[in-house]
Amino acid sequence: MNSKLKIRMQKWQKVDLYPVITPEFCKNRDPLLILDEVMQAGAKVVQLRIKQGSDHYLYNLSCQFRALTNKHSALLIINDRIDIAMACGADGVHLGQDDLPLGIARKLAPDLIIGTSTHNAKEVIRAQKEGCSYLNIGPVYGTATKELPINPLGEEKLSELTALVEVPFTVMGGIKRHNIPRLKQIGTKIFAVVTAVTAAPDVKNATRELIDLISS
Repeated sequence: MNSKLKIRMQKWQKVDLYPVITPEFCKNRDPLLILDEVMQAGAKVVQLRIKQGSDHYLYNLSCQFRALTNKHSALLIINDRIDIAMACGADGVHLGQDDLPLGIARKLAPDLIIGTSTHNAKEVIRAQKEGCSYLNIGPVYGTATKELPINPLGEEKLSELTALVEVPFTVMGGIKRHNIPRLKQIGTKIFAVVTAVTAAPDVKNATRELIDLISS
């Protein structure tokens, strides 16, 4: 691990809530305003996830996200697009199973935190073998923010998968206030959320409440 990645992973160790900001899940509000509220509430990382729009739009928005996350000394992760992550100076990229292979991504960007989505034991084991910085396990519960051809894992299956994990991990999919205590008992330390934050009437308050609940 080189020195730049090491510094980024040291910051990662302090992460608790992992907000994912997707413009279409911001209730017609400016994603930059959502980001500002999330940062003011104390989030230490944010992922920008865009599935629609031009590369020009994604790059410009990523640069704006970078400027604001830098202001708050927070990590910025870009979903899917390692080229955009590198171009805007993000701290990392999050890759799905159909994105650029993790090993190739690591060769292209040795300084970046590289996360990957996993849904079963085979993917968890492979991600770690290929050198992921962290992995996400999900969906734990039902969610409308992703169209996946898989059923929710549930808490029992999550427990089985976390037993295989030797790197930092996040969980995602239907994460709400009421299920955080149970997921903490299973061993979860980092909770990835979308609409629990971005669709909240009061984004700052919702973010702060989740952070407080996770750290309690």
